[in-house]
Amino acid sequence: MDNNGYLSRGCKGYPKPTHKKEAIFKHGCNKLDVYDWLQDIPSPKDLKGFDCIEVRFKNSRKDFFKFTPGTEVCIGDIVAVEAMPGHDIGIVSLTGDLVWFQMRKKKVNPASSEIKKVYRKAKSSDIDKWVSAIEQEQPTMFKSRKIALELNLEMKISDVEYQGDKTKAIFYYTADARVDFRELIKRLAEEFMIRVEMRQIGARQESGRLGGIGACGRELCCSTWLTQFKSVSTNSARLQQLSLNPQKLAGQCSKLKCCLNYEYDTYSDAVKDFPDSDKILKTQAGDAIHQKTDIFRGIMWYSYTSSTERFIPVSVEKVREVIEKNKNNIIPEMLDELILHEEEKKIDFENVVGQDDITRFDSAKK
Repeated sequence: MDNNGYLSRGCKGYPKPTHKKEAIFKHGCNKLDVYDWLQDIPSPKDLKGFDCIEVRFKNSRKDFFKFTPGTEVCIGDIVAVEAMPGHDIGIVSLTGDLVWFQMRKKKVNPASSEIKKVYRKAKSSDIDKWVSAIEQEQPTMFKSRKIALELNLEMKISDVEYQGDKTKAIFYYTADARVDFRELIKRLAEEFMIRVEMRQIGARQESGRLGGIGACGRELCCSTWLTQFKSVSTNSARLQQLSLNPQKLAGQCSKLKCCLNYEYDTYSDAVKDFPDSDKILKTQAGDAIHQKTDIFRGIMWYSYTSSTERFIPVSVEKVREVIEKNKNNIIPEMLDELILHEEEKKIDFENVVGQDDITRFDSAKK
């Protein structure tokens, strides 16, 4: 089996109690990694340490747990925690006072009785059972898809997460409409002899769990570092002067790409200083209508209504002047076309090893 099951939980490979935490769990290819910015700040001597820790499981699932005083728990430790029913196995992702800030951010009360407990550090038997459960996830997903297909259910089971003690499994699925999966739960419980929990997720969450390569050539943001999904509208594409082509604007989840929001604030701040593009510029040569805008160069292209195929580049300052003149009933002769001096940048490519020479295998002529 490949390491995808371990990577989704933050491990580089097969975890063992004898492995060093830094060598197995500390790496930059998992979005569940947390940087403790309070680690170099010593706590007051009289202050009692915070008794809650953050534990990560598969993909983006995290939870908070309480541990008994006197127990030493460090980041990267594999721990057995309370679950309903039985126990689960996870990796400690955060300890100390920073956990309090995380709980406050997610509106979790540290004094609540609903917070589950940490049983112990995982033993060799716990880790072996946990690893065997991880190895069963992919075959279980394929079998469950066949069962759902036999029952003619309009749903897609995209991921399966086993509990650490192999008594329960969470089946993540996507569906466009409400699905009656009561018969499916019975079939899955009989087939795998486990407790079944069905959990519906959206298309963006599905892409984050499955992963992939985006149009930029890099790994998907939702599967590497993005944990909160904000709504993306077509206004973000319009403001950035992008073509409203669904094939180019949609990601692998068939939704608008999350990266459309990354530069939205920069564009919105830059557009504030631009004149209204809906206004028609009146000149003696004819009325000019807006066609496109280059926000960062400060250029607006206009065309006369008599010849819409010819775009005239005009600076933002000149556009403001024409608008002010039109307000005062002054009509200029024509638009002052902005002369663009653009030098063609030639890319010099030096072929060092001659790999693109079609005659490189020919014998030299005398």
